[in-house]
Amino acid sequence: MAVQPTSTARTARKSTTKKSPSVATKPDSKIDAQKRHALIAEAAYLRAERRGFAPGHEEEDWLAAETEIDLALTANIKAVQ
Repeated sequence: MAVQPTSTARTARKSTTKKSPSVATKPDSKIDAQKRHALIAEAAYLRAERRGFAPGHEEEDWLAAETEIDLALTANIKAVQ
């Protein structure tokens, strides 16, 4: 069973996302917000799986996955230009 992040964790994640520039909001982006979210969710799941789904790292997994995906998307956009 997955442990749901606390409301504080969700708030922190949302505020972090709002402060950092999002690839999905850039006008030259080739990916929509839903696809970006799905990529981040999958990357976060894979991080949790590698840890054996030990609880207490959900927010850390999400934020690391978000950084990983945003860097990959940014690199991909620059390669296309």
